[in-house]
Amino acid sequence: MKVLKIMTLILMLLFGVKVLSQQKATLEKSIFGIQTGFLGFWVNNESRLLSNLSLKSELGVDAGLFGGSSNDKIGSVVVPVLTLEPRYYYNIQKRAVNNKVTANNSANFIALNLKYQSDVFVISNKNVDVISTISIIPKWGIRRNLGNNFHYETGFGVGYRHFLEKINSEKGEVAVDLHVRIGYNF
Repeated sequence: MKVLKIMTLILMLLFGVKVLSQQKATLEKSIFGIQTGFLGFWVNNESRLLSNLSLKSELGVDAGLFGGSSNDKIGSVVVPVLTLEPRYYYNIQKRAVNNKVTANNSANFIALNLKYQSDVFVISNKNVDVISTISIIPKWGIRRNLGNNFHYETGFGVGYRHFLEKINSEKGEVAVDLHVRIGYNF
């Protein structure tokens, strides 16, 4: 009889752990944070829409480097950017079932990056004209935690960038988005 009670207790504990891990398999309700990468700094908020779908909104500055002939020095430019990015975290349930960390939306995702890059202000070490653009880039990415509040994120995608002013005869171009960022969640 004593063995039966112990077995029942063990099964209840195991079942309870399984239920708790399944409850944590949903995205965080809202995450506010900052991120930095090789070329920029951003403030963002990611809000849950469904159990595995979120909307990341972001305001920041993108930086870039450019150069010309061999006697010119390399130029740099910093411009403001506003981004909306719906994200579908496709493996958050699997991570939870395998007892992997899912806190702070730590999972793989596919997203549709919608970005407005403005010419409201430009910071540059050369006289440069910046043209406002809107880009739409589907991409794949991952987000993982580094401790409780820090995280890293990387993603890649190819899409289209539309110029809001006409450049010669071009109205747009193919755009590539490759990001590697480290961030802090508040």
